[in-house]
Amino acid sequence: MVQGIAARRKRYVEVEATFLEDGRIVPRAVIWHDGRRFPVRAVLGVRRCTSLKVGGEGVRYDVLVGHAHTFLFHEEPRWFCLLYTSPSPRD
Repeated sequence: MVQGIAARRKRYVEVEATFLEDGRIVPRAVIWHDGRRFPVRAVLGVRRCTSLKVGGEGVRYDVLVGHAHTFLFHEEPRWFCLLYTSPSPRD
């Protein structure tokens, strides 16, 4: 692993979403594993793609959660986001 680059892993999360008449899904909030709720302030983009960093394929939502710009993936039927972790001292 490159020095200073955080490791990434999948974190499956609960998502509150609105399902529109035309079939689109709009995520409204991410519910973390400990029950904390993070509203999605804006959806900046939506596209079908693969997460090359942690594996998985589905629809990627480019979102603002609080002041953070991140990606939320809908991997039918579940949702996940990338969890960034500090590299271990061995890396």
